[in-house]
Amino acid sequence: MPVDTAKLHHFLSDLLGTSGVIDDPAGYSRYTTDWAGDRRGDPLLVARPRTTDEVATIVTYCHDQGVPMVVQGGHTGLVGGAQPDAERPELVISLERLSRIRAIDPLNFTISVDAGCVLQAVKDAAAEYDCDFPLSLGAQGSCQIGGNIATNAGGINVLRHGMMRHLVLGLEVVLPDGRVWNAMHALHKDNRGYDLKQLFIGAEGTLGIVTGAVLKLTPRPQATRTALIAVPDVPAALALYGQARRSCCDLLSAFELIPRACLELAFEADPDLPDPLDTAYPVYVLLEVAASGPVDLDAMIGQLFEDGMQAGQILDGVLAGSGVQAERLWQIRERMVEGQQQRGEHLRTDIALPISALSDFFDVASQAVAQHSPKTTVIAYGHIGDGNLHFNLLPPAELELAAKKALLHELESTLFALVDEYHGSISAEHGIGRIKQTPYLAGLAPVERELLEGIKRLVDPDELMNAGRILPRRA
Repeated sequence: MPVDTAKLHHFLSDLLGTSGVIDDPAGYSRYTTDWAGDRRGDPLLVARPRTTDEVATIVTYCHDQGVPMVVQGGHTGLVGGAQPDAERPELVISLERLSRIRAIDPLNFTISVDAGCVLQAVKDAAAEYDCDFPLSLGAQGSCQIGGNIATNAGGINVLRHGMMRHLVLGLEVVLPDGRVWNAMHALHKDNRGYDLKQLFIGAEGTLGIVTGAVLKLTPRPQATRTALIAVPDVPAALALYGQARRSCCDLLSAFELIPRACLELAFEADPDLPDPLDTAYPVYVLLEVAASGPVDLDAMIGQLFEDGMQAGQILDGVLAGSGVQAERLWQIRERMVEGQQQRGEHLRTDIALPISALSDFFDVASQAVAQHSPKTTVIAYGHIGDGNLHFNLLPPAELELAAKKALLHELESTLFALVDEYHGSISAEHGIGRIKQTPYLAGLAPVERELLEGIKRLVDPDELMNAGRILPRRA
């Protein structure tokens, strides 16, 4: 049944005012693309509510009138899950104006926020109370808490603090029929039956719209040390990780694998970025330790360097002497992602493997790519401490766009088949959305798919909310 757009526009304008509705196609561009530049279709309209009540009123109307919806956060997704559908026009519900810090309890180490709060704003608010919200992402200046929850975001500190799923204590969710489920509990221990909030974390907006959250905080680190370490190869990086995890204990907050090709991409994206070491090495590790108590981090890192060099795991390295120098080292990690984007069409993967299998997979997958396409460049890096490897591929530059897409599709199938052999996952933190739906469904056991479809059918029987993401729409 076609949506009466004029009636919808009138309803939204009365509810939100003219500034709360975007109806001009010229203004849609921000709401039709994500960070990667992927685009789907145009929305029916864009609604920009300011409160949970307004979100609930909009969803109730859409439920009653049969209006399909898609919820949006900071437009930093990478799996095509938040763009409006090209085949069935949807109302975009943008949470960009739900941006209040509701409350901070430094003794309970919790912060309550609107889902539209930008991650960096949450971190800044926590810092004012000598606390830290430990989720750390390259996109933290624009991604929103609701999107972090919807995709179960990870980032660089997972090995110490866990995924977003581990950082959420309570949620407020608008269900697909407009009812509000308020579970904004600030309890660190709560064992009353099913933990319903976990249904919505990682569900990519398919089961409801997260409008508020109670998040865990940690004490703000009083000291942080960042080092870039050169190692001979990937096995040495893994061996060094094992040593660092034991010698640094729970103070190890980041351990990133960065091959030399990634540094070259970073320097392409930012020619002013200095090469931290005088000699180019095949593989690097970006390591960070942090403490909020009287711990001698310099001695800890120094001992790790000494032991690693004696074991042949470390060839060279640099320890940041200031916050500015540490930021420059982390800029390498961020700029190399931009460098990939500047190269044009490429394959982004977000796989997870047992940490013990990373080295073998790296070697086997690299050989498989070289055999299939010798001129394709492997750009593989990742969060070693949690088994998340971004095994990305740059196709030969001389190929036409259609040929690049076809080649990368073939190589993706090869990589995902290897991931299955190693009992891994095709998505560590980016989610499924639309882009990864086909390989995701291919790997589902029948009973798992039956359970997932049953949950969706129970919560959103009319398939009006983010339909076609994760699971296909029912025929």
